[in-house]
Amino acid sequence: MSEIKIEPGMQVTLHFELTLEDGEVLDSNFGGKPARLTVGDGNLPAGFERLLAGMAAEEQHAFEVPPEDAFGQRNPANLQEIKRDQFAVDMELRPGLVISFADAAKGELPGVVSEVGDTTVVVDFNHPLAGRTLGFRVHILNIEDASGVQGYVQGNV
Repeated sequence: MSEIKIEPGMQVTLHFELTLEDGEVLDSNFGGKPARLTVGDGNLPAGFERLLAGMAAEEQHAFEVPPEDAFGQRNPANLQEIKRDQFAVDMELRPGLVISFADAAKGELPGVVSEVGDTTVVVDFNHPLAGRTLGFRVHILNIEDASGVQGYVQGNV
């Protein structure tokens, strides 16, 4: 059995759980199909990848992830005031409404309406989890390097 460890470029199969400070579960695949990711491909925040670095197959760990290692601190500059007439006349604007905007590169950028006034609407473009300390629990099931060498595989992955 190989004792390969997680590092950039590794394919990792894992179960994970993401929770808020009060224990509320935001996302979990324990009891379901495991997730598979490539470390360093940008799909997982770098702070989470650093926590996984050096772990081996079969390891389990729970982490407390501060905002700067998760989705960042809230940035007041990400609150944008937009004129009400920039929205469709029949759009029912209310706090909490998520609206998709196009960014400069024509990509999708979600924003959450935080205030609705007579002439302006305040939209929050911070990540919904920005400023939050998160719980991150993982169980590493399998690790493969670029050449296909595998670590221990638990059960049917």
